[in-house]
Amino acid sequence: MSVYHEGLIRLTGQADLWFQRARASLSGAIPCGKGCHCCCIGPFAITRLDVDRLQEALPRLPAEERRTIHEAAARQVAAMERAFPALRQSPSLDQWDDRAIDSLVAQFGSLPCPALHPDGSCKVYKARPLTCRLMGIPVDEDGLVRSACEVQTSVPLVRLTPSFRREEHRLAELEATLLSVRKVESDAPSQQGEEVMLPYGFLDQQ
Repeated sequence: MSVYHEGLIRLTGQADLWFQRARASLSGAIPCGKGCHCCCIGPFAITRLDVDRLQEALPRLPAEERRTIHEAAARQVAAMERAFPALRQSPSLDQWDDRAIDSLVAQFGSLPCPALHPDGSCKVYKARPLTCRLMGIPVDEDGLVRSACEVQTSVPLVRLTPSFRREEHRLAELEATLLSVRKVESDAPSQQGEEVMLPYGFLDQQ
């Protein structure tokens, strides 16, 4: 197994453990559960690490389920590329400014994740992106705590301890390191970039 794939497994495991511990520390302040899918509506940026996980998982799905996901992703990508022609040249978001990304996200905010099951569950749960794995923990920015999702407006917000936030920062550092390792080990073109919008992760990679 390559250094990159070993690191990817380690990152996934550490992220899952961090979320479990962080959730436990918040004593029931996280109402998320199976079938709750508010955070599965609307596109967001994922990294090439997430794309690699998805690409490994998709072939293991039943053919019909895989086809449904691919068709949904293809429809979403086509709509995005009509609205934002720059995506036709490259799906990479690395050179996009925050305003452009926010505009895309707002315009397509009603689109469900291509892997969202009608019952609200995730068809690729074990391979879901890192953002999904950490979703639900209240966001702490500039000293202010806010809900990670509209579902959380019905429960009190609780701030994570500084030690948990430091661990979260270390996860981000490990993610950045693995993206660098991937560039070295992968034969992907250098212009591929590190981030793409979610539906691109479900399409065949060139």
